[in-house]
Amino acid sequence: MTTIPFVDAHIHLWDLNHISYPWLTGPFDGDGPNGSAEAIARDYGVADYRAELARWNVVGAVHIDAGADAAHALRETEWLEALATDSGLPTGIVGYADLAAPDADDLLAQHAAHPHVRGIRQIVNWHADPRRTYTPRDVTLDEAWQAGFALLGKHELSFDLQCYPGQMPGLVPLFARYPEVPVVINHLGMPVMSDADGLADWRHGMTALAALPQVAVKLSGLGFVWRDWTPERVQPLLLEAIELFGPDRCLFASDAPTDTLFAPIDRYMETYHAVTADFAEDDRRAMFGRNADRVYRLGLGV
Repeated sequence: MTTIPFVDAHIHLWDLNHISYPWLTGPFDGDGPNGSAEAIARDYGVADYRAELARWNVVGAVHIDAGADAAHALRETEWLEALATDSGLPTGIVGYADLAAPDADDLLAQHAAHPHVRGIRQIVNWHADPRRTYTPRDVTLDEAWQAGFALLGKHELSFDLQCYPGQMPGLVPLFARYPEVPVVINHLGMPVMSDADGLADWRHGMTALAALPQVAVKLSGLGFVWRDWTPERVQPLLLEAIELFGPDRCLFASDAPTDTLFAPIDRYMETYHAVTADFAEDDRRAMFGRNADRVYRLGLGV
């Protein structure tokens, strides 16, 4: 076990009998952006998570919207709130709301009323390739969606940004208008390496977002970049992201159990520790714990 405290910035838990998750409901095929989810389509609770992360000195964990049916988003938050009270995890909750919905203000208020809720995620990955895209169009361009984003600050909520690099430059003016809303990029910015200019698009988008001081990035989701990732292949990307954002705006995360579709969680964690082995102890403590504690206002004092 490592002794550095780990505040896991991105985990998922689910009870498939209690809440509906369309992406975890068969029939399964491999046509989606991440292939088949069948291998993780079973209940995953706090005990499962703790067992999977047994080696890594977990002192806190942030639960991110797990793709529940939109009608069950508040039920998911209520379930997680009860789990947090009973088991001590999750330490923070990032719920789901459709920011373009006519009742977005009310939805955000209902999420924010729960003591452990810290933010909202709405997956907005849009790509011209139908096998890559998560959404039928780029909702971040819609005025209604942008108006919904503007409400996050009113409710003291952060935003977890899961998008593709091509969408990043267009989001900069919106984020710049609302500096009170912390933005946390998910999964290393999800570069699309199969695109002709995939790496350049990622650099351009990440550089644009890194210029905004309220934006941080999670170093996670390596299997979304390359399903057959290796430590040697991902190290340059991880180091470049740290260089762009600085150690004070990088948060390591397991993405358990979703990332187990591509490799065991221990392999991710071993890679993250190996890549940062030469960093100063203070920087490593920031990236593995302190930054998530600060960004998500968890009050752990790690």
